[in-house]
Amino acid sequence: MQLAAQIVIGLVAFIHIYILWLEMFAWTTKAPKVFKTIPKDLFVPTKTLAANQGLYNGFLAAGLIWSLCITDHHWKFYVAIFFLTCVIIAGIYGAATASKKILYVQSIPALIALILLHL
Repeated sequence: MQLAAQIVIGLVAFIHIYILWLEMFAWTTKAPKVFKTIPKDLFVPTKTLAANQGLYNGFLAAGLIWSLCITDHHWKFYVAIFFLTCVIIAGIYGAATASKKILYVQSIPALIALILLHL
């Protein structure tokens, strides 16, 4: 089960690396195709805000990747729990304030990883 948990943690990290790229580097080019509920005229003026959000997503990805690299079982477990919980909470908040889709893209995969981690 630990291998499955690590695979899903890697997937969650990859999702957040993608979000980092989208928000920091492709906000005005690719993001309008992904975030269809945002009016197109808002992408240029919100570029700096999106880059800031992207950076935070990068920190989440870095923490999850770090958890995969730790050799001590207890530290690996606790670091993974912390960052997965951060992702779940951020996803719940995003679903409540921005789009329900965020719950399925971010929170549910992190919750699955968290459950697998405990099995």
